[in-house]
Amino acid sequence: MGKKIELYRKYFFELFVLSIPLIVGNISQVLLGAIDVFVAAKHSLDTLSSISIGSSVMTCIFIVGIGFMSSISPVVANYRGARKPSKQYLYSSIIYSLVLSAFFGVLTLCIVPLVPKMGFEPHLVYHIQEYIFICAFSYFGAYLHFSLKEFLQAYEIVVFPNVIAILAIFLNLVLNFAFVFGFWFIPALGVKGLAIATLVVRTFMGLILLWYTLRLMNLNIKLSGSYLKQLIKVGYPISIALALEFFAFNGITIIVGRMGGVFAAAQSIIITISSITFMVPLAISNAIAIKVGYANGARDYSELKRFSVAGVLLTLAFMLFCALLLNSSPEFFVKLFTDEKELLLVSVPVIYVVALYQIFDGAQVAFSGILKGLKMTKLVSVSIFCAYWVMGLPLGFLFAFHYHMDLLGFWIALAISLLIMGIILLSIILVKFAKLRKEFEK
Repeated sequence: MGKKIELYRKYFFELFVLSIPLIVGNISQVLLGAIDVFVAAKHSLDTLSSISIGSSVMTCIFIVGIGFMSSISPVVANYRGARKPSKQYLYSSIIYSLVLSAFFGVLTLCIVPLVPKMGFEPHLVYHIQEYIFICAFSYFGAYLHFSLKEFLQAYEIVVFPNVIAILAIFLNLVLNFAFVFGFWFIPALGVKGLAIATLVVRTFMGLILLWYTLRLMNLNIKLSGSYLKQLIKVGYPISIALALEFFAFNGITIIVGRMGGVFAAAQSIIITISSITFMVPLAISNAIAIKVGYANGARDYSELKRFSVAGVLLTLAFMLFCALLLNSSPEFFVKLFTDEKELLLVSVPVIYVVALYQIFDGAQVAFSGILKGLKMTKLVSVSIFCAYWVMGLPLGFLFAFHYHMDLLGFWIALAISLLIMGIILLSIILVKFAKLRKEFEK
């Protein structure tokens, strides 16, 4: 046992070192949203309800484009592992992100006229529309930043993109308070102010990272059709997987939002809490994908397997710690956002379920990182579909409405669905590893 720990120490260390800046960047991204929730909750329950519903509707579209761009780092990492030239694809990656931002931004704008027909509380409708409309124009900066971060990540250049994300947190906090409550010559804009702050911050992040990347690498102005086809081939299953997962979570927000704004607000707080802890295993998952992708390109089974095992163990250890922490004081975490008694009453019981859910969530994202590195993204999509949509949501509706468990019922169902998803993904990985061992050791 001691020899095994000593053997894996190198892999734990390498993943940990690569993950640290990714963790900082991921948590920074979540904190951007958490600040929105925090400021909105300080303004009013209606403001929090409006941006919670608006963000849920918008994210269902936004995340699809993110999925298509998530193929950049594993594809480039595989090229590097196989000793193929890859820096020439920077220009293609930038154009790819801009086309996606235009397409999904316009698609988001098309949703705005449909909001009044979605059954939300009438006094919230205008603010939801306003928030979605302004945020649609922020896709340009958000997608540009994400695509460049993915490209640099394939080269394990992860510090500066995440420094930008940290700076963006402070900028977002200042702009949110200034635009929401008013400051000096800036009038109090409420929900509109939150949307404007999002637009400014995302544009800043994208343009600053573009400036940095162009200083770091020469821009070969030539589109590569084969590279773009590879991005789409690897990316669309990731996109489908993310869409299925986010449709499930944000669909719940929309559904409970029809029951009352307080449920949408509670769901927003709970998702924010769970997302902050999730950012660590997500970063480890990205590190796993990079290391596994490189080992796969180099046809090195030993490295591939050891990075995979080390990544899964790191993730599970952290998520077990988070589960114990959340279970020890759920009311404390909710009160970081609000003291509203009605919100506490709805949110606190759900946190106990989220504590268990964390462990299953960590396992599935680590397994997904392994498969992403192997470019086996279609199977991830299928497993997510089965876990969330075949069992998770139907079971959630049963618990929430038939057994009158409301939001708590949906989260119990989500925990069950993630457990099943983890079992499916682990089975796929074990079968694939057996094949790779025979193939690489020939």
